[in-house]
Amino acid sequence: MKNKGCLGAGTLGIALLIIVAVLFFWGKSGYNNFVTKEQTVNTKWSNVETVYQKRANLIPNLENTVKSYSKFEQETLTQVVEARSKATSINIDPTNMTEADIAKFQAAQGELSGALSRLMAVVESYPNLKADQQYINFQREYTAIENSIRTETVYYNEAAQDYNTSIKTFPNNILANFTNFKEKPYFKADAGAQKAPEVFK
Repeated sequence: MKNKGCLGAGTLGIALLIIVAVLFFWGKSGYNNFVTKEQTVNTKWSNVETVYQKRANLIPNLENTVKSYSKFEQETLTQVVEARSKATSINIDPTNMTEADIAKFQAAQGELSGALSRLMAVVESYPNLKADQQYINFQREYTAIENSIRTETVYYNEAAQDYNTSIKTFPNNILANFTNFKEKPYFKADAGAQKAPEVFK
């Protein structure tokens, strides 16, 4: 009977070791998978910030070009410059980003988009400015960057969806909660964002 008891205890011990090993390797694999997907989200967010920064970097040259036309409406240009300052002042940590953070970022970028659209509409009343090579170059770069913005925000959302699905799917959600992996917010499309930016001619 003693031998049977020892054998039973040994079998139980082996079973427990197997269970612990399975849990360890599952946890390790799951954790590393979460890290990889989160890093992908962070990279995609960095790409989003980069294209928005490229757009902001166009403003000083645009400002100098427009200023050379003394009769241009100063208020319209001032709105663009102020909106740029606001948009570039927002810094977001992608590792701890909330819906409120991304909403604030989008609101500031949307304000700059609106200011730029108003300025480009006003330029229509200034044929010489409209035909200025510097302004034409701005329009070309602006259009390309706006297209990149739409592309990069889609890539970010796809990465966020992949990550969120991974940490919310059972049994991954148990591990994610235990290791403090949190859901990432999505970049929400603005009204009319599916359209290409209008380039005035």
